[in-house]
Amino acid sequence: MSTLSLTVLRREPVLVGPASPTTPCEKKRLSDVDNQDELRSHIRGIFFYRGGGLARGDPGDIIRRALSEALVHYYPLAGRLLEVENRKLAVDCTGEGVTFIEADADVRMADLEADVPGLMPPFPWIEELCFEVDGSSAVLNCPLVIIQVTRLLCGGFAVWHSFNHTMCDAAGFIQFLNAVAELARVPERRRRARSSPTVAPAWSREVLDARSPPTPAFPHSEYDPVPRAQTPTEDDVVRRAFVFGLSDIAAIKEGLPPHLRDRATSFEVLAAVLWRARTASLRTLWSDEEARLVTVVSARRHSSALSLPAGYYGFACAYVTVVMAASTLLSCSLADVVEQVREAKASVTPEYMRSTADLLVLRGRPPLARANMFLLSDLRHVGFQRVDFGWGEPVYGGPSGVKFGSAFVAVKTSDGTDAVAVPVALPTMAMDSYREQTVSDSLCGAPRLVMMVAGGPEFMQSATLTNTGLG
Repeated sequence: MSTLSLTVLRREPVLVGPASPTTPCEKKRLSDVDNQDELRSHIRGIFFYRGGGLARGDPGDIIRRALSEALVHYYPLAGRLLEVENRKLAVDCTGEGVTFIEADADVRMADLEADVPGLMPPFPWIEELCFEVDGSSAVLNCPLVIIQVTRLLCGGFAVWHSFNHTMCDAAGFIQFLNAVAELARVPERRRRARSSPTVAPAWSREVLDARSPPTPAFPHSEYDPVPRAQTPTEDDVVRRAFVFGLSDIAAIKEGLPPHLRDRATSFEVLAAVLWRARTASLRTLWSDEEARLVTVVSARRHSSALSLPAGYYGFACAYVTVVMAASTLLSCSLADVVEQVREAKASVTPEYMRSTADLLVLRGRPPLARANMFLLSDLRHVGFQRVDFGWGEPVYGGPSGVKFGSAFVAVKTSDGTDAVAVPVALPTMAMDSYREQTVSDSLCGAPRLVMMVAGGPEFMQSATLTNTGLG
């Protein structure tokens, strides 16, 4: 349990607009894939940086200047969203700007690293390092990006950010932040000459619009019309991160059949383990009820076939779903579930993305089927850990918390080795069972496994688990 107390003094928030007053004043429509109601929310993340590096000067001043320069090229992000016909979203490129806050905290980086659970979500003190006020999470007619730079006593700092998900997917927003970081690294002597980011942004949202007429070619079970699930109250939710080292993942794979052992990815294996554990721990599921695993799969590997230009920063992902009866999910082998996850990921083709846009328009942007749903995304390869504002790569870069769904995040363990953190939110009564079920499934075929659970009192007390015949 966290014992850290910190005080943060914030300056008044300001709007930072494009450095040039001549950015276009126009309205730009979002794509039909951008427009789904599921994306009408803000996504939050955070970076932590140590002091030093090549940068000279105050991180708040440097990042604020670079942000303004980057918005010359990404000027739609300085605008405001509005609805046009049939509630379709468009961005009004007003140049009003994004919200920027500077702050100072009375802690050092070492204090944050030593606290439970360390520099990985869930961060128990994250409210102090982010800017959340009434209206800041609205979708229409409000800033599309919020950034808070918080200086630490040691010379390090944190960069918290929030962005409107209809405007960008994670890869698109990292592209924007890399543009800010690249401009922040431009030396003082070169600032008079206007700089451009290496990757030029591209809008081209029409490439992910529905066809005319819309002709969905897949059933898209992710949008099945199912009753909306009840969600637990915030007081009844526990948040912890399950941390798997590379040796842990290798041990789990050892329990798979030979044809999967070398082909299945760490995401596919851990997704299967965690989904089964979650289903078993939520004992409100009846045996014949459907359990749903929804994975967020990028279509950017099909950029050429989809005519996505280089620099495209819109939402270019699909929500693909594995649906199984709870009893079947818990009684079949782990390998069977891994195969299902692999098939779902492979289904995201150019035609699948076109079909998604068609279905969204044909059915009036249906919501995701949330009943008994476990939503997972893999953020390890998006590039959070490489965003360098001039102080080197971050100590941590990734989501700042978990409210709904979960994500795979690249982290370092206490001894500096690479690991995968998966922050999870569950009802209090289900969390202990979730841990037990995760360990049970992980032990199938693995003689020894070390897994850390972050966010609870057992954090960083590595429990070496011996195979007791479970599974």
